[in-house]
Amino acid sequence: MNHSDDVIRAQKGNREAFMRLIKASEPSMYRVAKSFLKSDTECADAIQETILKAFQAIRSIKEPDYFKTWLIRILINVCQRMLKMNKQVIPMAELAERSYENEMQQDLELWEAVRSLEEELRVIVTLFYIEDVPLKDIALMLDIPEGTVKSRLYRAREKLVCFLSVEDERSVMYE
Repeated sequence: MNHSDDVIRAQKGNREAFMRLIKASEPSMYRVAKSFLKSDTECADAIQETILKAFQAIRSIKEPDYFKTWLIRILINVCQRMLKMNKQVIPMAELAERSYENEMQQDLELWEAVRSLEEELRVIVTLFYIEDVPLKDIALMLDIPEGTVKSRLYRAREKLVCFLSVEDERSVMYE
């Protein structure tokens, strides 16, 4: 279908003619955008930006018969720019979700490991690493020598490393 007359009208400022051109091109624009972009929201954004750019530059078309080609070229440029930006930027919500899920998983594994320790080691690990109580204060609280606190902390770390490495091996086996 030839829309040359509508292109000429649109170049002279006729908005209805421009809208007819866009309406006639919408299915093609969607298919092209969808071939580049994944979501319908991204496609809609690309099409909207393309329409705005086309409206602003309609007077630059030299050959009215090539309106659709010109419009699709703008759309392709917009889609490529969006793809380039998407590769550079991870949406904050996704980043926060990934980070939160990772932290939750790590926290659960760590708490499970700490709970697996016998009480005398578990108390020292909790006080030192979770409550940030200095070694001297832990010794005073538990009424044991500071050297004993250090040796228990050392044993607890070794057991935690063993427990967590076994957990890592199990998770690899089940993946």
